[in-house]
Parts: sequence; C-alpha cells; structure tokens
Amino acid sequence: RSSWLLLAPLLSPPVPVITAPPCSLCPEGAHRFQWIRNLVPEFGISSSHVKVLSSPAEFYELLKVQIKAAKQRVVMASLYLGTGILEQELVYCLEETLEKSLQAKGSPDLRVSILLDYTRGSRGRKNSRTMLIPLLQRFPEQVRVSLFHTPNLRGLLRLLIPERFNETIGLQHIKVYLFDDNVILSGANLSDLYFTNRQDRYVLLRDSPEIADFFTELVDAIGDVSLQLQQDDTVQMMEGMVHPYQGDKVAYCEIANRRVMEVINSARTRQELLHAKTFHSSQPGSSLLSQQGPQAPGSLKPEPDTWIYPLIQMKPFGIQIDEMVTETLLTEAERDARIYLTTGYFNLTQAYMDLILGTRAEYRILLASPEVNGFFGAKGVAGAIPAAYVYIEHQFYSEVCCLQQQERVQLQEYSRAGWTFHAKGLWLYLAGSDLPCLTLIGSPNFGYRSVHRDLEAQVAIVTENKALQQQLHQEQEQLYLCSGVVSTSTFEQPSRYVKLWVKLVTPLIKNFF
Repeated sequence: RSSWLLLAPLLSPPVPVITAPPCSLCPEGAHRFQWIRNLVPEFGISSSHVKVLSSPAEFYELLKVQIKAAKQRVVMASLYLGTGILEQELVYCLEETLEKSLQAKGSPDLRVSILLDYTRGSRGRKNSRTMLIPLLQRFPEQVRVSLFHTPNLRGLLRLLIPERFNETIGLQHIKVYLFDDNVILSGANLSDLYFTNRQDRYVLLRDSPEIADFFTELVDAIGDVSLQLQQDDTVQMMEGMVHPYQGDKVAYCEIANRRVMEVINSARTRQELLHAKTFHSSQPGSSLLSQQGPQAPGSLKPEPDTWIYPLIQMKPFGIQIDEMVTETLLTEAERDARIYLTTGYFNLTQAYMDLILGTRAEYRILLASPEVNGFFGAKGVAGAIPAAYVYIEHQFYSEVCCLQQQERVQLQEYSRAGWTFHAKGLWLYLAGSDLPCLTLIGSPNFGYRSVHRDLEAQVAIVTENKALQQQLHQEQEQLYLCSGVVSTSTFEQPSRYVKLWVKLVTPLIKNFF
C-alpha cells in the first residue's frame, strides 16, 4: 500500500478541526470536505455559475463562442492542438478576436497564452506548432505559445527514443480553457475527435474571476519553465531560466516546484483573507458583501452554495496534491456511500486499487471497451494497447472475484458505435443520498502516468445545491447508460482474447501508458 495512506487520517479527520471561527463560505455542517482547503485554495461560488456540458459538439461550439467574446484574456492549456479543419477554425476565431482587439482604440488589451506539450505538439511535419506560428507572426506582442518539455527526457534517452514513443516519458496533460472570467475544465484536447465523437467530460464555471486568475497564474508558471515557440519555429527558454533537458535536472525541478507552489499558496492566502472578510462583514449588523467587497444593492452576489478546489499533480516537480486528496477521499468514503469512477484508460495505481478493494464504499467503475479505446485499430505496437488494457482489467476483476467483492465493486464497459471514450473523474454519493455532493473533473486518469509522469490538474466541485447535484447526477447517468456490466463471460468473448506476448510485456510497460 502507498505510504500516503498513513497520512490520510491526518489530512481528513472524521470531524475537521476548525481553529478559526466558521466563515460564511463554509457554514458549519455544509460539507465534510473542508480539510481540502488546508492544501489548496477554496473558491466559494454560486451554483448558478456552474454548467455541466454533455457532448463534444457542445464543447466545441462553446470554445468558439468564448474565444469570439473574449476581451482581456484567452488562456488554453492542452496536450496538443490538432491540424484539421475544425482546429483551423479555432485558430481563425483567435485571429479574428485578436484583430478586433488590435483595431480598438488605444493599446490592445487582449492577451492569448497557449500551453501545449513539446513532444506531442511537435509530432509530424504539420503539427501544433505550425498551426500557431501565423498567430505569433501576426500578433507578436499579444500571443505566447509555451511548449512544456519533461525534464525526464534527456541525454542519450532523448537521442535514441523515436517520435511518438518519446511521449511515454512524460507530458503536459492539463486541459484548461479560460476566456476572461469564464473557465472550462475538461479532459478533452483541442482536436477534431474531441469535437465530434470522442466522449469526455466538460464543466463551465461562469463569471468566476478568482478561479480564472488562479488558472491563468498556473498556466503562466508552467509556461515560464517551458520552451517558448518563436516565429521561425525554433524554441528557446526565457532568459535566465534553467533548460529542462540541457540544464541541471534537480535545479530545474526545484525552480518549477517553487513557481507552481507560489501560485497555489498565494491563491490560498488570498482566499483565506476573502473568507475572513466575508465572515466579519456578514455578522449581525453588517450588510451582505460579495467576495469583491461592498457593492450596490442591485449587484450583490448570491451566497455561495458550491466550492471549487483545484487539485494539482506534478510528480516530476514533487507536487502530489491531487494524489493525496484522491486517496483520502477513497479512504474516508463511508459504508453505503457510492463512488462512480470513470477512466478512458483503466490502469489504476496500486494504491488506488488497494483502497477500492480494501475500503467500505460501493464502487461503480466505468472504463472503455476495447472498441472505444482511443488506440483501437492503431498501427504497429500501439494497436496492442487495447488488449493490454483488457488484460489489466481482467486481472483486477479476478482480484475482485477472489475477494468476493463483486456486489460492492462493479466494473462497467462503455460501448457506443462509432465513438471513442475519454471521460475521467468521479462522483461521490454520501450514504442514503440519491444525488452526488462532490465530483472530480479534469485531466487525471487515476493511472500510473497521471500520478507519476505527467502534469495534471482537476477540480473538486462540492455543492449543496440540489439543481447542480441533479446536473452532475444526469451527467453520470448519461455516461453509464452506454455501458454493460462486466462479468466472467465478458472475458470469454473473442474480442477479449489477449495474445501471450501482450500478457508478458504488459507488466513491463504498463507504467508508460
């Protein structure tokens, strides 16, 4: 078991100890997840600002609408930007909005910052870089494109490992899309599949300036330790910055850790001050104040009933917040609580598997059937990856059966003709409740890569509001409706046959996909 389990009881006492007076953002008894704010900033918002999206087409149309409406900032972090017609249309939207900003009176206000992974974004002759260079050339003062390069791909390994395979070492995997004060959290990349027939999850947080500021600062921090794309398709580091694969690895990781933790800690301090201010101002005799302070009566913000916690995982930099929070949530889930957990790539860490098999809550785990796996039908070695996932799934199911946990831990396979499956996250239903009060949504897949290799971010959304809980419940139901329960007969189907060489190789390579 993971050594983090020893920390879990300390992170999450059954009754959180609150030394300060309870603040209006977290009234006593509102939710049992206040311990998360000991690690990360807590943003209290109204549930009316949260919208759960359900389809790739809806996600794509929202991206275009938000880009066109942006006035101050567009910040997009993704694994890569595709090279098709739909992706080109996004670039045209950015160009049009930047042009409009340039023609406005005075100096242009709009700033565009794009963060992608270096290896994935450089794949092929036509790639993410070539798609974005025209924007850099046309708007050099307004556009920044940062390409994160893992510090673990260096030296002889970097020289010898071929394209595509080099992406297994570590990636920039965060998916955040923000436009002024509107933030979209998702697991979807900026590619045509994710706009058409690859199912993912998406949530829009509207009019949330503090959350938008946090993710802007986070993307800026990672951007500062990344390679900067130039107008001639070369890359270079910012002046004075340690190089990720040519410079000293320890020094680079220390700088990156410091930059990211500065963002997390400064936002946490800001939010604590806002909480204290809001608490004092809402005492008897004080007028109700929003997070921004006194405002005209007509512009008062509604009382928060929903709390957003950003969870960051960057193990190469020694940052393991998402891992700690996820393990603690699984540890503390009570008997008769239900956890619906979904991942497009079922390859759970040993710690997560041990917790699922050894704790009390009921689990419904949704994963991709081989036919909707993103690697299904791929050429070469990659074509065997769906079979490797089947093998991992079968091993886990066998362990569930061996422990006679089939009723408590249930696997379900997503299957939908003509679609692939990429959704990840979880929904937590407290004992006796028909609606979830917490969801995790973002980029992590709960696998070894997410925990140890890649840069990841998601948010925990905790809500008291029944309408938002209903939205989250419907999202979960809609995904699980396209699934079938896994049983022993599932693995007897011809499509689940796993070749001997795949069984032999999978334990050796499972930490790379």
